[in-house]
Amino acid sequence: MIFILIKQKKWSQEFKKLRTIILDCGLTEELKWGCPCYTFKTDLAGKQESNIRLIHGFKEYCALLFFKGALLNNANGILIQQTENVQAARQIRFTNVRQIVEMESVLKATIYEAIEVEKAGLKINFKKNKELIFPEEFQNKLNENPALKTAFDKLTPGRQRAYNLYFTAAKQSKTREARIEKCTPQILNGKGLND
Repeated sequence: MIFILIKQKKWSQEFKKLRTIILDCGLTEELKWGCPCYTFKTDLAGKQESNIRLIHGFKEYCALLFFKGALLNNANGILIQQTENVQAARQIRFTNVRQIVEMESVLKATIYEAIEVEKAGLKINFKKNKELIFPEEFQNKLNENPALKTAFDKLTPGRQRAYNLYFTAAKQSKTREARIEKCTPQILNGKGLND
């Protein structure tokens, strides 16, 4: 079922090995967000499930992502916070199958620890997000176009933050303007940056 991502040539061997390790830990495999996602049933009836981890590939590495990785011990120092804006998730990154094979016992221990976090019902204490400060170019666009402002206000806070981070990451005004112009139809259609 989940061989869509495994067909990706660059990381196919790494994905297969990670998949074998994860399934060996008794998790359920599903396809979510276009990636293999592994869940754990948290109630006796098997109706409540929690996302534990997913496998995803990038240009320079493939990764095993733990949704509540910030709550894990990380005694081996292998969990990486993707960016400063990521509060809960942590990754373990790989560039070849050998790394995965060498770390198999540590990976399994980390997976079992993540399952115990779910069994215990532990939650991430998210920091309250500060009010978004938009770049001048986007604020002007919102002021000029009431439909864009209305559509943007209807987006979830996470989607609003993603757009704001994308716009503010550009160093030059003309790049910010180009990004805003490119994203305007998506915002008007109620879509997030990566939808």
